[in-house]
Amino acid sequence: MQPIAEWFKRHFSNPEVVFLAAALLVVFSVIVVFGDVLGPVLASIVIAYLLEGIVKVMERHHVPRMIAVLVVFIVFMLALTIVMFGLMPLLSSQLTELVQQIPDILARGQEALLRLPDRYPEIISVEQVNELIAELRRELTSWGQRVVTVSLSSVVDVITILVYLILMPILVFFFMKDKRKIIDWLLHYLPSDYKLAQRVWQDVDVQIANYIRGKFWEILIVWAVCFFTFSFFGMDYAMLIGLLVGLSVLIPFVGAAVVTIPVYLIAWFQWGWSPEFLYVALAYLVIQALDGNLLVPILFSEVVNLHPVAIITAILIFGGIWGIWGVFFAIPLATLVQAVLSAWPKQEPARGR
Repeated sequence: MQPIAEWFKRHFSNPEVVFLAAALLVVFSVIVVFGDVLGPVLASIVIAYLLEGIVKVMERHHVPRMIAVLVVFIVFMLALTIVMFGLMPLLSSQLTELVQQIPDILARGQEALLRLPDRYPEIISVEQVNELIAELRRELTSWGQRVVTVSLSSVVDVITILVYLILMPILVFFFMKDKRKIIDWLLHYLPSDYKLAQRVWQDVDVQIANYIRGKFWEILIVWAVCFFTFSFFGMDYAMLIGLLVGLSVLIPFVGAAVVTIPVYLIAWFQWGWSPEFLYVALAYLVIQALDGNLLVPILFSEVVNLHPVAIITAILIFGGIWGIWGVFFAIPLATLVQAVLSAWPKQEPARGR
């Protein structure tokens, strides 16, 4: 116990360290305990934080803040309207059509599996194919039950979405408009000496802003390129599949590998082993290669690089805590941890003579 006591005395004798640790603990506890209740508030804070970057750019060009806030908010509302009434119906129709095609897709897949023992008897047997088909049917039955469960709660989900659509724009506007007042109000309750926490926030602010801005443009670029590429080859559900590929960049390493499966499956069920399937497969590989080796280095040149082990660990930890949202925000949260560790006072223990 003596080494532990000395460690606590060495690190937590500094009031700044105590305040930083307490602030992180409070924020983490509030998100974990009240995350569902405060969902609209937390989402509005994130959106206002993203839009604040555009407001700052306009302020640097001598545009009054109130005018900048109004312009950015109006553009945000127009974009939200286009997404809700233009893009969402298209994605919904393509998703509905894809779900309706699932029985035909499964039938073709079963036929292809049943031909494997005749072509490769030394690798796979009829019994193995039958077991695989039975397992797929069990998984699809379970998936169908979950879909029914979700559909039963769809009314509640619609009401929740409507509440979000009403409350969040209002919250976003006031978070941007009264940003200085809100920050001053919070600082009024903080101790006067919080330089360590301020240094951590400045580092995190720069890194997260660069990361989120880069990811936003990466999603749009990858989505657009995939949509136009798949549409050029006449692939079904081009908009839906392009969106999936674009969103997959939010999950490093894992996202690209997972989304490759539906891309190739839909292309194979549409064309089979044909030149069209080969062209789409090669084009998709080229897009992934350009994204990883050209686009990412350009967009994230100013972001502190995290080791792949740290990224995967962050995905596992934060994904286990907050589910899909934890996976999406794993990199910013890992950046926060890195900033805290970098700013944490490092004191060498006294050496005995």
